[in-house]
Amino acid sequence: QVQLVESGGGSVQAGGSLRLSCACEVSGYTYSHFCMGWFRQAPGKEREGVAVISGGGDDTGLADSVQGRFTISRDNAKNVLYLQMNVLKPEDTAMYYCAARLGACPWYGGAWYSPANWNYWGQGTQVTVSS
Repeated sequence: QVQLVESGGGSVQAGGSLRLSCACEVSGYTYSHFCMGWFRQAPGKEREGVAVISGGGDDTGLADSVQGRFTISRDNAKNVLYLQMNVLKPEDTAMYYCAARLGACPWYGGAWYSPANWNYWGQGTQVTVSS
């Protein structure tokens, strides 16, 4: 059983920053056994991958659209996942979701980007960026 709870969303002006957090409760496994990711979904658009991080935190991946602006990290002692978002743009406006997948991250061919390759989801936190 895995429960994911996001927080930290809000409204900011373009150029601003936010840090999202995802608290993870797991039973039967250790948090570090999970590949973790952030996804987002804007109104009328499909859910898309934003960032991914391996269980130990050594390997990360970012979508091209957020390279150089967003950073994903995790604290395995606290069972928390983070997404630091800097230089926010209006096009970053979306509901942001935390996702988990037991085992290795699906790196091959950018498979992590697809929501279909993830098992557990949070309820989301809204990020709104105004121009």
